[in-house]
Amino acid sequence: MKPTRLLTALALAGSLALSHAQSTMSAAAATPAPAPAPSPAEQTIQDIKNPVWWLTWGGDLRLRNEYFNNALSLGVPAGNPPAGNPFGSVHENDYFRFRGRIWASILPTNDFTFNVRLAAEPREFLKPATMDTFFNQEGPQWRYGIFDNLNIQWKNPFKLPATLTIGRQDILLGDGWLMGDGTPEDGSFTTFVDAARVTYRLDDQHTTIDAIGLMQFARPDAWLPTLGPSTAVGANPEPDTLTDQNEKGAILWIANKSLDYANLDGYFFYKHDTRINNFPSQTFGDNGDIYTLGGRLSGVVCEQWKYSLEGAYQFGRKQDPDLNDVVGGVPKNLNLAPSAQSTGFRGLDAFGLQSKVTYMFKDNLNNQLSLSAEFLSGDNPNTSRDEMFDVLWGRWPAWSEMYNIYSYVQETRVGQTANLIRFGPTWTLTPMPKMDLSASYYLLLADQDKPTRDLSNTGIIGPSPSPFTGTGNDRGQYLQATLKYKFNQHLSGHLWSEFLFPGDFYVNHSLITFLRAEVMLTF
Repeated sequence: MKPTRLLTALALAGSLALSHAQSTMSAAAATPAPAPAPSPAEQTIQDIKNPVWWLTWGGDLRLRNEYFNNALSLGVPAGNPPAGNPFGSVHENDYFRFRGRIWASILPTNDFTFNVRLAAEPREFLKPATMDTFFNQEGPQWRYGIFDNLNIQWKNPFKLPATLTIGRQDILLGDGWLMGDGTPEDGSFTTFVDAARVTYRLDDQHTTIDAIGLMQFARPDAWLPTLGPSTAVGANPEPDTLTDQNEKGAILWIANKSLDYANLDGYFFYKHDTRINNFPSQTFGDNGDIYTLGGRLSGVVCEQWKYSLEGAYQFGRKQDPDLNDVVGGVPKNLNLAPSAQSTGFRGLDAFGLQSKVTYMFKDNLNNQLSLSAEFLSGDNPNTSRDEMFDVLWGRWPAWSEMYNIYSYVQETRVGQTANLIRFGPTWTLTPMPKMDLSASYYLLLADQDKPTRDLSNTGIIGPSPSPFTGTGNDRGQYLQATLKYKFNQHLSGHLWSEFLFPGDFYVNHSLITFLRAEVMLTF
């Protein structure tokens, strides 16, 4: 059975289950029951995972089938020759992802913890791949293994109310708008950053202060060897990457939760980018110094309303010659903003905003209705500055698994969302225990009608027709529907669907589709 048919059948089954649940559940909210004692089997599992007081360990296996159409190519056919535009020659992707992880925590004392986690994710492509290191191939792709967590954590150092974590770790700040994934190029296989983080607690003031310094290399094996090669084999070997350039950074994040209805966060980010110069055929990435000042306000009002509002301003400088298209001082690509075609550094002047308001019905189905809005500035073609807002380490699927990841590849990079206006509602509910449903609609617009970047005809993906009109601001109508079910604490799964009906920002108006089925086993 084709993945699309399988997912359609499962979605219909979920709809029937929802209808049955809504007609049979009592209108009265159930009284929460006390947590039951663990079963003998569960107690045995816990004893195996914690064999001695100083050691805990575990693992998980994530199985995914993903199918998407036009998400990378944007419906535009290949150029001449076809090999010049890989995205235009392969519109569909259909593949399985098998991510396995195993981890352990060693506690030599109550305050010291050594954490390690090993991950690997081979894939099986049912259709020719669009992945850089496996382009136009089918069958198994055996990827490397990597230590995606390797750190030491020290609680209450020198008897201070603080926690110090040094090494490879996952960091999420706020809701991850600017810090959620340090490895966007490997597609949610990992999310780590190599960092030193100090979290200082001012308990009487209900305040925490995070100070973070990080150094992120683009190559997976830059300082810590991978298990197996992280460079594709063949006539033109291409190294795998975690991100687009080598990155250094410093973050100061202050969070105050004195008031339930007004949690206040203020932050400063500094990000230094350095281009990679050891690729076989080209350099890669940006040079830049990005300074970001921002704040976030969130809370719960009248028990049924919750909200968040976040904004940030960026300044500094950036040089991104890989994304330019100037020959002899003359731009070749008229769809590319003129200010983006300078090969030197340009001053940054960008800003972004995001907000969300949610009404919680507090009923037995846990109905919630949200309204989201987001603005990310795009590069103004009429100035010599760079006005593209950079989401820094926020290049992850915060609101879409398809659009702000795959569909930005030809415009910026993987997950580098920019030049965007997004707003619309989301409805969520729990129709039966352990099941969650959600549906979202967003109207997507562009701040600037010309794309901030346009990789067609730049040499990055080869000569090809541009997917952008350069004259429209309507990105399109976006729909998302998900069904999640947690069978027990060791097994969960979901069905995920996304659709974009492109607007006049794009040349081609063919439907863009993303479908995914996932099973997660946790030990």
